[in-house]
Amino acid sequence: DLLAAYDRLLAHPALDTSAIAVVGTSYGGYLASILTSLRPVRWLALRVPALYRDEQWHAPKRDLDKLDLRDYRSTLVRADSNRALHACSQFTGDVLLVQSETDDYVPHATIMSYRAACQQTHSLTHRIIDGADHALSEPVSQQAYTSILVDWITEMVVGERLSIIQSS
Repeated sequence: DLLAAYDRLLAHPALDTSAIAVVGTSYGGYLASILTSLRPVRWLALRVPALYRDEQWHAPKRDLDKLDLRDYRSTLVRADSNRALHACSQFTGDVLLVQSETDDYVPHATIMSYRAACQQTHSLTHRIIDGADHALSEPVSQQAYTSILVDWITEMVVGERLSIIQSS
């Protein structure tokens, strides 16, 4: 359970609870987005975040109508009509949104729905991994994502620490 894992992590005494980064891919990105409405998150990194209809929240994802899901994800979904997107619309931290260029599961429209929802964020970084599929099957795609994520997290954490030092 995502909330239990988050709460356990936050209970660690050495953790800076104001500096929580959450990274999610596909269904994990969808859940990570929702998590921001339930728990404090400073940085949110989403790689090919999936999108599901709210009314299908309790349905096993493997039982969903794949054609309907593809159609839904291929349209621009408004933040006020989807729980994950609504959470993104209220999020005020920093966001990294990573898209796979040739993704058959999470199309460009889904990424743009997430991007459009992120209106209150402190910053929004959107990257596309050229030639990458949903699973990052090719080593070059995996390396590209690793570089994007590490560079972004480094930029966010170092930037945060510098702002703390400068304000002291």
